[in-house]
Amino acid sequence: MGLQTVIDGLAFAEGLRWRDGQLWFSDMHAGEVHAWSPAGGGNDRVVARVEGSPSGLGWTPDGDLLVVSMNDRRLLRIDPSGNASALADLSAYTPYPINDMTVDGHGRAYIGCFGFDLHGRGELQPSIVISVEPDGSHRIAAADLLFPNGMVISGDTLVVAESFGGRLSAFTLREDGSLSERRVWAALPEGVSPDGICLEPDGAVWVASPTTRECLRVLEGGEVTDRVATGDRMSIACALGGNDGRDLFIATSSHLSPSSAAQHREGRIEVTRLAS
Repeated sequence: MGLQTVIDGLAFAEGLRWRDGQLWFSDMHAGEVHAWSPAGGGNDRVVARVEGSPSGLGWTPDGDLLVVSMNDRRLLRIDPSGNASALADLSAYTPYPINDMTVDGHGRAYIGCFGFDLHGRGELQPSIVISVEPDGSHRIAAADLLFPNGMVISGDTLVVAESFGGRLSAFTLREDGSLSERRVWAALPEGVSPDGICLEPDGAVWVASPTTRECLRVLEGGEVTDRVATGDRMSIACALGGNDGRDLFIATSSHLSPSSAAQHREGRIEVTRLAS
């Protein structure tokens, strides 16, 4: 099965998550968080508006939606009516945008930071991952990462995509939320720049790579077992979902700059059916 478009006309989709029979995602440069349901031919609704540009999504154990607000560097909690309140102000850590996120079973969030002026073509600098506790307190959890981006948690392991490092790095996740035992989980093929990632139940990781315009299925140690090409469109983020978790949803785009993406609105979410 090839790729099929399920949503188009987006500015720039990011942060894809499958939850409760719906695909949730941020339309980053439109300032919106969406939930799309495949039932009835597909129903896409805006669940929140985030002026600071939404990115990573997650949920607390009691079901509250958490959203990274990139440009003002805040972690937001969204109530059922779509109203946002700030759980944590993280602006003291960096003058540059914060980005993708994962949330552990205790409601603790891990958020990556750009670390430099990406869209202004600034010089690449190492950056950090910030952890935010359920009460809103926060600290630096890891440092010296080259653009920490998509993240997943597998058991007691946090896997982080380093977009400009060409690798997936791993940390042991301790009970108190601290990270230790940093290691390379997978060195990726030359040219691959990992952006959003998602986790299979068996521990394999799907990696969206905008530079090589594909999603790759990667095992710990670096073996690539499958590839899904996205043609002439950049692969930005991915999520596994559907009734049996075998539908691979991919956010694709022809534009990276915020102004171009917002102007052209050529962002899509596409899907392919994976073999059992």
